Amino acid sequence: MASGWGITGNKGRCYDFWTDFSVCMSRCREPKDCALLREDYLECLHHSKEFQRRNRIYKEEQRQIRAAARKAKEGGDGGAKSHA
Repeated sequence: MASGWGITGNKGRCYDFWTDFSVCMSRCREPKDCALLREDYLECLHHSKEFQRRNRIYKEEQRQIRAAARKAKEGGDGGAKSHA
């Protein structure tokens, strides 16, 4: 990755993030000063925040679907709850 060459022979998609992080690390007093640049670089590599967001949205959608199905089931039998 640090070479700057991506899989297609062009500049890697995260190379700019890497150079920003690398420059910061070479000039900073403490590594924590570059924490946000490191986070940006790792997000570019792994998309972990994007996946967490997608999972959160998916779980909420599934919760709404189950709630709608439960409501339809309860409403469909005249209001009586079944104990199946």
